[in-house]
Amino acid sequence: MRLVVALLALAGLAFAAGCGTVGRTTEGSASRGKQLFSERCASCHALADAGAQGRIGPNLDDAFGNLRSDDKLGQGFDESTIRDVVRGQIAYPVEDPTTDATGMPADLVTGDDADAVAAYVASVAGLPVRNGGDGGAAATDGKSIFTESCGSCHTLADAGTTATIGPKLDDAKPSMQLAVDRVTNGKGVMPSFKGQLSEQQIKAVSEYVSKSAGT
Repeated sequence: MRLVVALLALAGLAFAAGCGTVGRTTEGSASRGKQLFSERCASCHALADAGAQGRIGPNLDDAFGNLRSDDKLGQGFDESTIRDVVRGQIAYPVEDPTTDATGMPADLVTGDDADAVAAYVASVAGLPVRNGGDGGAAATDGKSIFTESCGSCHTLADAGTTATIGPKLDDAKPSMQLAVDRVTNGKGVMPSFKGQLSEQQIKAVSEYVSKSAGT
């Protein structure tokens, strides 16, 4: 409920100030946004349409499902309003002061990419899954799994990722055994991916990280 209140407050501020410096989001490719969401956001957020089950950040289906519904909060926000709220959250993320967890980095995506992610999330969050929810990591390609499931939190030069929520893997240089343990069981703010990734996928991404880190 704290998240919903924060989102409502952000929406109110956005409309009062013409949505701040990011402006009203009237354009954005939802299909491009889905790809970017899988690459940058899925490891932290749950979103059924993307096949994402992250638990570091808010469950977007729960948050925006509430905002869409007339009978729960009496708001009945339409898609354009949710799009503006998401765009504002990307530019000006709200940290939860009741936890010690690292907040979402500001401008994780920017410009047209941020517009695309906002358009995608607004088009699917809290709604029945379309086309079977075919998001998620590629079968057993370790690099693709890392990019989609881990790249929004970790820096790894070989994958072209620069996030700083989790350890910089080029410096940490985890062993295969350590990588398997962390991906399987999680630690701290890092969630367990057991149940999200198969044993084969966990092995593939762990092998990729252990071989690529520091190269």
